[in-house]
Formats: sequence, C-alpha cells, structure tokens
Amino acid sequence: MAEFPAPEEGILLTHFIVSDDVERSRRFYTEVLGGETVMAGEPSFVQLANSWIIINVGGGPTEDKPTVLLGTPSDPDFTSSFLNIRVADVQAVYEEWSARGADFLTPPQDRGAEIRCYIRDPDGHLIEVGQTNPSFLEQRD
Repeated sequence: MAEFPAPEEGILLTHFIVSDDVERSRRFYTEVLGGETVMAGEPSFVQLANSWIIINVGGGPTEDKPTVLLGTPSDPDFTSSFLNIRVADVQAVYEEWSARGADFLTPPQDRGAEIRCYIRDPDGHLIEVGQTNPSFLEQRD
C-alpha cells in the first residue's frame, strides 16, 4: 500500500505538478506510469516507485509565495525543469507505457552514457525516461 509522504525524520523528496484537470493527471500517473494513489482529490498524491507526485490546480499568490503564480506549461517546447525517471530497461518501459497510452516524443535514443526518451503528461509537463547505458557502466569499472 502506498504511503503518505510525511517523514518522521530527515527529508523526503516529492514533485509538485500543476494540472488543469487533477483527476486526469492522477489517472495518467497511476494507469499509464504505474503509480499508486495515496490520496485522490485536490490535491492528489501519487506514489511512483520510491517518490511521490503531488498534483493540484494552479492559482494565484499566497502569503508564503506573494509574487508566484502556478500554472501549467504555456509552451510545452520550452522548459526549465522536468521529471527524470530512471529505469532498468528503457525499451521495456517504452513498450509497456506506449501500450497504456503514453505518447513518447521519440523511441529510446542511445546518447552514450544513457539511453533515453521523453513523454509529456496530459498538461504538457516533460518527463525523461532513461536507463544508464550498460556499456557506459562497463567502461567505468
């Protein structure tokens, strides 16, 4: 069973994603990427492997972030941050997630140190799916 991201000590990393349709995005992160819902609604929490995704609607400034607006990407081809998911077998994940409806930008590409490909979630957030290239690891030994 998925756990709520509330550490009793130390820190725990989560990734916050702004969505125009929280339920649609929750389904993407669970049904397509294989995460598990911890809490549905606004916000939704999804445990994905050893991390958590928090999904909520955007909005205006608050007292603790008085000049910040939260929104979905206005241009999906311009990004300054993205989710990076490391996998053991990128080709297998590419095939599995494609069958579940993921729309990859390209098939996995061998980039030397890694084999990677990218998808976007329903709101246009970029997600890298990558595998450390086994031949790169052999060179490092």
